[in-house]
Amino acid sequence: MQMQTVMRQGSWSNASTGCSVPVVVVCLCALLFANVLIYLYLDSVYQKDVHPMSSHVGCPPKHFKLAAMKHCSPLLQCPQISAEVRKLKLVGQGAVKQVYLSEWRGQKVALSKLSSPEYLEDFLHGLSMLQALQGAQVVQLVGSCPEEHSFVTEYHPLGSLLNLDSVLGQERHQHQNTLQLRLRLAVEYVSALHYLHNSPTGRRVMCDSNSLEKTLSQFLLTSDFHLVVNDLDALPEVDISKGLMAKCGHRELTGEFIAPEQLWPFSFNGLAFSDELMPGYDEKTDIWKIPDVTHYLMGRVPGSDVVHFHLFQIHKQCKRRDPLLRPSALDVLKMYKSVYVDVVREQSRDML
Repeated sequence: MQMQTVMRQGSWSNASTGCSVPVVVVCLCALLFANVLIYLYLDSVYQKDVHPMSSHVGCPPKHFKLAAMKHCSPLLQCPQISAEVRKLKLVGQGAVKQVYLSEWRGQKVALSKLSSPEYLEDFLHGLSMLQALQGAQVVQLVGSCPEEHSFVTEYHPLGSLLNLDSVLGQERHQHQNTLQLRLRLAVEYVSALHYLHNSPTGRRVMCDSNSLEKTLSQFLLTSDFHLVVNDLDALPEVDISKGLMAKCGHRELTGEFIAPEQLWPFSFNGLAFSDELMPGYDEKTDIWKIPDVTHYLMGRVPGSDVVHFHLFQIHKQCKRRDPLLRPSALDVLKMYKSVYVDVVREQSRDML
């Protein structure tokens, strides 16, 4: 009787052990499958969040499609702009151009016109860049009339990135003031730099960026809280093999925001500034400014200090005085994407 009991216990133990092995395997497989699903979800969130589908994506070249339009339309030409685009009010003015909130067939658009004949070359350069760089990261061109020194682009009512804090401070937008959104804007900013540094028209440098305010004014905030490059008037090409280097203007640049190589290097011996003697520089000037722009974009939302901690090393590299030692925009972008995915993953866990 005792032997039978022992045998039954032994049989039960063996069966239990035999069953436990498949259970462990099933659990591991389920855990692995869950991780795969989480990865795919985070990837889809990232692709959807950081790479929004622009309204004109899918349109053939020299066509546009505003948000309220069902079909793509050929770019407006001089006769259409003159007859169909109606100016409503002046919303922006700079040395190169004036920008008017306008209306075309019941839709709001932005009409840009040359401010002064003195800056005609800059105006036409900006228009040519706008035409050549059309894509998800650049404001959408609606039409142009070089003869009349004007062009039309998509209108974004939230304005430039300078308005970010005030927009997110509004009651109707306060729910958007999150760590994830602000970090995504920083990712999109670096992504735009990467695009310009590897553009279809060559390596381009953002010269209208001699201060934080000026840099932020080059980008527009869309209604769904993404950013697009807007001002392309000063995008010189850099090609070291051809001896092409950038010089942002013909006057001496000062201040802590600009890169060290943009400062007059001979001031220590009392030599007055000379545009002819000023050395040129490359796109690494844009890299120097990334930490300062990101610090503004992150604001003071909860968790921003953790993001700054994770970005500390790459930002330290961006601030190296020797431009050759700074990372490329792609290197910075990879780190930003990694931190962004970690933030989304952490927030997803908190929601579970």
